[in-house]
Amino acid sequence: MKKIFIFMIISLLMFSCAKQEKKASDVTEVVFWQAMGGPLGDALHILVEEFNDTHPDIHITSINMGNYTALSQKLMASIQTGNQPNVAQAFEAWTTNMAKGDVLVPMDDFIEEDTDFGEDDLADFYPVFIKCNTIDGKLLSFPFNKSVRVLYYNKDIFFQNGFDPNKPPTTWDDFRTYCQKLTLDKNGDGKIDQFGTTLRISAWQFENLLLQAGGEIMSPDEKTPLFNSEKGVLALNFLNDLLNVDKTAYLSPGYDGQNDFLASKLAMYEDSSVSISYMERLGVDFNIGVTAIPIKDTRKNIISGTNVVIFKSEDKKKEKAAWEFVKWFTDTEQTAKWSELTYYMPVRKSAFQVEALQERLKNKPESASVYEQLNYATFEPQISEWFETRSYIEEHVIEKVLRGILTPKQALDKAAKKISDMIAERDEKPKKKTSTYTNNELLILYDSGILKKIKIDYNEAWVNPHIWNELEYDIKVGIGITLAKICDQAGSGGRITFYDNKTGKKLARYSQSWGYKSY
Repeated sequence: MKKIFIFMIISLLMFSCAKQEKKASDVTEVVFWQAMGGPLGDALHILVEEFNDTHPDIHITSINMGNYTALSQKLMASIQTGNQPNVAQAFEAWTTNMAKGDVLVPMDDFIEEDTDFGEDDLADFYPVFIKCNTIDGKLLSFPFNKSVRVLYYNKDIFFQNGFDPNKPPTTWDDFRTYCQKLTLDKNGDGKIDQFGTTLRISAWQFENLLLQAGGEIMSPDEKTPLFNSEKGVLALNFLNDLLNVDKTAYLSPGYDGQNDFLASKLAMYEDSSVSISYMERLGVDFNIGVTAIPIKDTRKNIISGTNVVIFKSEDKKKEKAAWEFVKWFTDTEQTAKWSELTYYMPVRKSAFQVEALQERLKNKPESASVYEQLNYATFEPQISEWFETRSYIEEHVIEKVLRGILTPKQALDKAAKKISDMIAERDEKPKKKTSTYTNNELLILYDSGILKKIKIDYNEAWVNPHIWNELEYDIKVGIGITLAKICDQAGSGGRITFYDNKTGKKLARYSQSWGYKSY
């Protein structure tokens, strides 16, 4: 009898284990690469866990890549080896690049087949989020962590200096006047103790000023830079006046400006709408106000932040499960909760019907102007060259103008020429793949802007060139080809050059910035 009882127990345990294994096998695993840290990462973890709890047939594994640079590098490397995640954050310029490699599933494909997601859902999204995720007529991504630029101000400093704490500046002229009156030497020692504001070398700030002045960043077809106009000069002059003419602002790198604002050394501080998440974690010991950034002539605001893309997979269940996560995350309740926890912008209009956001507007009525910026928001150019141009504008335009090295027009013209040259070289390249024969072997170069595949069918050997810091590419190289690596850390990155071993002739080269060129 005892033996029979033991046998029954073992059988039940085996059945239970088998049942658990079956359940585990029914769960679709989805890998999500992201770069959310600090309080933003904490909020994302809450939502991912909520999705997993409410979708027992899907499990999202959220992996933090540290920062956007690391995420970009690891994404590019994973694409080369075919080991990309199922879902990932991506800026528009990244998406443009990846789309050329044919590795993404357009969101249109899912929407067409999803009876639970229709035109009413798309219409509920703010138009800017649909437009910025549509590239070459395809909806390639969905909005994820989107923010706007806002003005934070110290209400206590306003009150102490005779300003209405509920009436922050709304125009450039007002802002400049406020800065002049709020920049003070409190103890009379000849040194400024309290500044009106601070400036950080920021392309995002310049872009907003440019558009508010009535200018444009690029032509509608994104072929011609337009930022080197008189409106661009006006935007840079406004910053220069604050820093070098009025001397009511100073340059602060990194988070120095935020820390000085928290220490009441600044009356006003301009940054992302999500900066308040970090400030609240650090502690704010004064009455803080938040409002829309002051304007010049035109109400426009550049949306910042990433979207999410879904990668093609041999397992179509993973693609569908990834879509279920993206759809859920951007639905009304979740986008409202994401905004409540992080201060990112809700992507749907219906989010403001959710109690949490209604309470925020009730308790902080001035924040309504922040959300209203979604109605006249726009976005940066989607071209793959824009990220490099952005960095160039910060280093060679804004900084050199504010330090008196170049005039605004000189700096802007140089930047415009740089991006024009980049676009011209990209457009000169053949649109289709090019083939070069060496030692009876075929070298296939895909003109994709990213390294998609280099294959030689005879005597393959694996080579892992380490370029652009820790970025790795797995490249199949045959006996007839020499792989040469040239790194230029002072420039925009490295490049790989391919040579014919017999003749020494240069066959082709690939670089992160310039793409492919065959000779």
